[in-house]
Amino acid sequence: MHLNYLALAVPLFLTFIGLEYLVSHKRGKRYFKFNDSIANLSVGIAERLLDMFTVGLFYFVYDYLHRHFAIFDIKQSVLLWVTLLICTDFVWYWYHRLAHEVTLFWCAHVVHHQSEEFNYTVSARITVFQAFVRTGFWAVLPVIGFPPAMITSVLLVHGLYPFFIHTRTIGKLGVLEYILVTPSHHRVHHASNPQYLDKNYGDLLIIWDKLFGTFQKEEDEPVYGLTKPLESNSFLWQHFHFILEMFYSVRAAHSWKERMRIIFGKPDNVDPAAREILEEKFLLRNKSITETPKLNNYVVWQIATTLTLLFLFLLLEHYEPVFIQVCITLLILLTLINCGAIMEQKKWVFYLEYARYLVLCLALYFYWPHPALLCAAALIMVMAFYFQSHLKQRYLRLVYGYTRT
Repeated sequence: MHLNYLALAVPLFLTFIGLEYLVSHKRGKRYFKFNDSIANLSVGIAERLLDMFTVGLFYFVYDYLHRHFAIFDIKQSVLLWVTLLICTDFVWYWYHRLAHEVTLFWCAHVVHHQSEEFNYTVSARITVFQAFVRTGFWAVLPVIGFPPAMITSVLLVHGLYPFFIHTRTIGKLGVLEYILVTPSHHRVHHASNPQYLDKNYGDLLIIWDKLFGTFQKEEDEPVYGLTKPLESNSFLWQHFHFILEMFYSVRAAHSWKERMRIIFGKPDNVDPAAREILEEKFLLRNKSITETPKLNNYVVWQIATTLTLLFLFLLLEHYEPVFIQVCITLLILLTLINCGAIMEQKKWVFYLEYARYLVLCLALYFYWPHPALLCAAALIMVMAFYFQSHLKQRYLRLVYGYTRT
């Protein structure tokens, strides 16, 4: 069978997350919060899902640049594999640093820093936007002359290491603190303490931070998250809030010079009042949220089902028709939006069920294109619309434990 064994990363990472939870619980530490962990996993699921469609594109870009613009004809050898790893890490440092120093890049990277906890689930907070920006930086590697296959292989290894430095269960690592980026170093990077801001950009080697003056040792207990906490579990808002804030600030600017300064200057140039204004317009925050066991159980059930579906989707991708791949992608994305909205206790989550039902019907019709299926699906939808008020009340009671939100 032609299986995609990279799908095994899903259960592997979940195993380490579970182990970290058990270790922290045994030590009496609360390193995990329900809403925070669910939000982190949701972002990670979306990235893994969309990554399936973008990896081929990225490889095509590397291959095209290598064939047409390579400066050197680099052949594979042990020394050159090591050289490529070091070059990859060097490029990462500058990508990561500019992702914090340039508003346009921060729009893609900000999602990674929204969590107010620090554990292995935080490592999942990577978006497809960030993947595109990183590819633009790594495009220099095939131009130098490194073959695309080498680049892809090294990026897989290089991308694995950062997962293990997103933890508070590992202390300082002695002599390794002088060479590698350790959990201690990365805790500093994710902290919002004033002395820790814009420090420790390295991914594998800490030497770049020491060379370029951005190194900071962990001293005071870090406080995690953004300097202005997002305070939202919305899957969509987490992805797009800063993009909207940037556009709001650009629109309010009085000259092209000011607009360019906002887009390509520091994120501090974005109007600090923009978020509150946009939250009032788009987020419609529910200020009386009360968590219930029903709500949490429903979200856990959805995330567990989605992770299982994601694993099977990735593992069997070579056997799935394109139409079914699109249907599964839409179904997973709708579920992630649903989970975020449920944690925000929005009443409109009920209408997302219509969208999920429609996607499921389309997938079933693809495998069984019979008029009877269309008639049955249409009849169920008509009945749902007819009894919508009653169904909505039952749904909200089932999910939240009450009908008013």
